[in-house]
Amino acid sequence: MSALHALALAVLQGITELFPISSLGHAVIVPPLLGWSSIDQHSPEFLPFIVVLHVGTAVALLLYFWRDWAAIVSGILNRGGGAAKSDAWNALGLIVVATLPAVVVGLLFEKLVRGLFASPLIAALFLIANGFLLLLGEWLRQREVAPSQPGGERPIAAFGWRGALAVGFWQCAAFLPGVSRSGAAMVGGLVSGLHHTEAAHFSFLPATPIITGAALLEIPKLIALPGYGLSGLVLLSGIAAGVTAYLSTWFLMRYFRRHDFDNALVPFAIYCWIAGAAATAFFVL
Repeated sequence: MSALHALALAVLQGITELFPISSLGHAVIVPPLLGWSSIDQHSPEFLPFIVVLHVGTAVALLLYFWRDWAAIVSGILNRGGGAAKSDAWNALGLIVVATLPAVVVGLLFEKLVRGLFASPLIAALFLIANGFLLLLGEWLRQREVAPSQPGGERPIAAFGWRGALAVGFWQCAAFLPGVSRSGAAMVGGLVSGLHHTEAAHFSFLPATPIITGAALLEIPKLIALPGYGLSGLVLLSGIAAGVTAYLSTWFLMRYFRRHDFDNALVPFAIYCWIAGAAATAFFVL
């Protein structure tokens, strides 16, 4: 692919991975929609390239939430024990619980996911479905759950195991291109009683191990491709995705802190409906 298209995809990835509007869906829809003929989504290097962009995103999340990870590591390494050590192990356990469903589903249905990934029309339809998923999360939160009251984010260790598992299962929906991982994870947090800020915060943390796992599977394939591998353009694209992802995370966390109200996900749902419907019409007609 051309350098311009690679960097454009990187910026697109950095924005859409954290916004609840599906990065994979946009990566599948945008190139054919804009006529980027240099991008072959059926080529063996396309998915590994996208994974490299995700690695940039994972690094950005690690840098933004470094205090959470530092607290976990320092607490685990604390030989004195006590509450800090217990909280650290509990927080790590919650992240693992939220990660495992995606790992299991990914390993079981990898081939099916690859087939869906290559279809722009399917991705456009699922982008519309993603909008309804976000709306469903807001509706269930208001109808069935008494959400936590505003007044600051609770520490990770204060989240329940059932809530972490719910986040894990909900985000499995993101294996369908067009369904947002962060959005599905936020919905899982909301229906488990978390505030919007807390749901966003916790949805971003499992992304680091999930993306790292995907990278361990896909990057070796990229390196092994004749005449491709981890070129300078690929690495530069990963950095561009990381910088954009960091800025996106900063914006979203501020957005949810300042607009922590019912239906805070509705603007993203409306975007998904409009973008998905427009893309569907384009590919059908």
